[in-house]
Amino acid sequence: MIRDPFAIFLTLAATAFFAVWLERFRGFRTASAGLMCLTFGMLLSNSGILPGDAEAYNQLGNIWVNAAIVLILLAVDLRTIREAGRKMLVAFGIGAFGTMIGTAVATTLLAGSIGGEAWKLTGQFTGTYIGGGANFYALAGAFETDPAIMSGAVAADVIVTVAWLAICLAAPALFARGGNAREDDGAPAAAPGSPMTLEQRLKESGVSLRVLDLFGLAAITLGTMAAAQFLGGLFPVIPAVLWLTTIALALGHTPAVRRLRGAPVLGNTLIYLFLVGNGAQSLVSEMLAAGPALFLFALTTVGIHGAVIFGLGRMARLDAGTLAVASQANVGGAASAVAIASARGLGDRLLPGIAVALLGYAVGNYLGYGMGSIARAILGG
Repeated sequence: MIRDPFAIFLTLAATAFFAVWLERFRGFRTASAGLMCLTFGMLLSNSGILPGDAEAYNQLGNIWVNAAIVLILLAVDLRTIREAGRKMLVAFGIGAFGTMIGTAVATTLLAGSIGGEAWKLTGQFTGTYIGGGANFYALAGAFETDPAIMSGAVAADVIVTVAWLAICLAAPALFARGGNAREDDGAPAAAPGSPMTLEQRLKESGVSLRVLDLFGLAAITLGTMAAAQFLGGLFPVIPAVLWLTTIALALGHTPAVRRLRGAPVLGNTLIYLFLVGNGAQSLVSEMLAAGPALFLFALTTVGIHGAVIFGLGRMARLDAGTLAVASQANVGGAASAVAIASARGLGDRLLPGIAVALLGYAVGNYLGYGMGSIARAILGG
């Protein structure tokens, strides 16, 4: 098994390269490089080549993902998100509703198998599948969940969350009707003289990168991350990720930053590495050791969430890309929403996806605590 940190990063980078290379071929385009990164990461860890837990994954899930968010947001034009923003909020609301139905059904079916801690999981899984993983741990502290139950629940959550991320990566292509066929280099060719779309700029800059571009983007990215942490500590009522988003967005609309080349390419590169690392953290053995009840609880919740958001969402004439990003804002939080939007070239969903993910952070704990309290009143405990 690979343990050396440099060798782990090398393996993640090589895996991402292979996935992006495969996406050039027609048979792999529906899967997308993002989905293949996730799948290959799972295969590497579950076959024993990569560890299921490593500091490299923690860095990818924190530092590098924040850098990716900054770099991608530097290329976003606010004028393109107005229509998608309204749709995204509706989709997010449908997804949150689906999550609450899912935890209610899961509690009804599995409370007897889980025992006295079942009502706590009702609240925790409601919070985490509305606002992301941070709410899972916050509610665990509020409910004082048994550490043994917590360990099994975390394993189940990781496996199901990663599996749902894979489904959401594939959903836009599976639901697509008709064309949008792409050239063999992965992205549709731009018409002569027309500006490149975000999807194209996520794969290539269109021009040669300069040393000035790389150092300029590095300084902007690191400065934005440092400023966001400082302001988050100074004004704790506003989370650091909101400062990160706001600063990156403002800088991205300045002419000097707009002239720097390659930000989307570099940001998408980090997203792909994040997806490989996310897949590598999903060990099937840990899930099985935790017992079937906890896994079924997470699976039932996310399964019903998915049926509701894609079922009602399509009935409401919302496109599959919006539904996939909104669902990941519910289930995985801002980083997963960005991963879906960037991997699928859904540039106008980036900011709305982050916005509703932040809304999920805010309301997830309230809704989770409420659902847990209701379950406790019914089940006792």
